Amino acid sequence: MRYMLMMNAPRGTGDYAVNAWSPDDLKAHIGFMFALNKELSESGELVGAEGLAAPGEAKIVRAAKNGVPVVTDGPFPEAKEFLAGYWIVDVDKPQRAYEIAAKASSAPGPGGAPLIIPIEVRQVMSAPPDM
Repeated sequence: MRYMLMMNAPRGTGDYAVNAWSPDDLKAHIGFMFALNKELSESGELVGAEGLAAPGEAKIVRAAKNGVPVVTDGPFPEAKEFLAGYWIVDVDKPQRAYEIAAKASSAPGPGGAPLIIPIEVRQVMSAPPDM
């Protein structure tokens, strides 16, 4: 079963708080993420993982009646959290996806303290077999 694990960052100014961290704290955080991805890759569970640019760089796109893209700033400022990055993992049972999410949640922040970042876990759906 494939699951998408989505790391959410709290709403702020449109920039990530990590940009204000010390270089050592940022290096430890990124190192943790690289180590987690390596571990999941070596176990054969990692399908893909990416960090995303800050919400201030995001755009919302809709099609106009003629199909031309209409691009506006986004996401909406009313959002409480923004997607900061994600993993797609292929695991045997939901519990394993939850274990991976909990580990990702404990990524170190300033001073090495675990951030306890919210990680949303959702199964990736597939098309019916007769499609």
